[in-house]
Amino acid sequence: MVPPNQTNTIDFDAAKLQRLGYSSHRPHSLQPIGLAQLRQQLSLQLQTSLDVERILKLFFSAVQCLVPLDALAYQHPISDLRLELGERANHTAGYRLSHEGEYLGELIFRRRLRFSDEELAQLESLLASLLFPLRNALLYRAAIQSALRDPLTNTGNRVAMDQILQREIDLARRNLQPLSLLMLDLDHFKRINDSHGHSVGDEVLKAVAATLKNQLRNVDMVFRYGGEEFLVLLSGTCREAAGMVGERLRRAVLELQCLAQGHAIEVSISLGCATLLPGESADSLLRRADSALYVAKRDGRNRLSMAG
Repeated sequence: MVPPNQTNTIDFDAAKLQRLGYSSHRPHSLQPIGLAQLRQQLSLQLQTSLDVERILKLFFSAVQCLVPLDALAYQHPISDLRLELGERANHTAGYRLSHEGEYLGELIFRRRLRFSDEELAQLESLLASLLFPLRNALLYRAAIQSALRDPLTNTGNRVAMDQILQREIDLARRNLQPLSLLMLDLDHFKRINDSHGHSVGDEVLKAVAATLKNQLRNVDMVFRYGGEEFLVLLSGTCREAAGMVGERLRRAVLELQCLAQGHAIEVSISLGCATLLPGESADSLLRRADSALYVAKRDGRNRLSMAG
């Protein structure tokens, strides 16, 4: 029978940071010189990066010099961060990290053997060295994400699209996988703004963006291309499958129930679909998707057009 998991909450403040690893009731079998040296080493190593994954890999490797581990798991849902290092094991010691009320994620140590009280004391002491580098890395990640997000719709912006599109094209070629684009536009959006005001128009844009994301896989990406225009990047998706996704998105938006002062607003989208050709550039792929979108709008809107 597996013993219950050992779970602790660590709230680091100045007093606790001073106490961790130097408590007067620490077991006598610890080696404070080795522990102190490892803490000092960690403090130097972890400050060399602002990448959360690299920091945790360094921490995982260093901790095992003192406490043998099979795995380390970390999650920070606010940043959509989940990381698993090593191999899963039955016994765990989990910590909820926070500092002055600021949530820094959940960290779980795993191994096949149960942790002793002495080992838990060592882990908690070493966690103090992780706190500030991890906090800085999370702040840096949030700043980068903010710079690449459209603040209204919480989709990627044009800067993010330019970076990610070229990366996905390179990956598709390297892995011999298909890649498709959906470029879509809200039909008669100016009419919504003129009739109901820009604040209602903004709410419609947010509702459409949320609908698109809810209909897609986690690996698919949505970008606000400009105004009322969005781009959906479908990794590993061939032409036929992309067309099916486009139709699903079109129907989902058509079923949206948007109201303004109690009156229903009709919302629909037109879509153009293009699939990457051998040797094709990002600009060419975008142009073909845009041309297909123009055809869909010309032919009556609220429809999907496939690029040749």
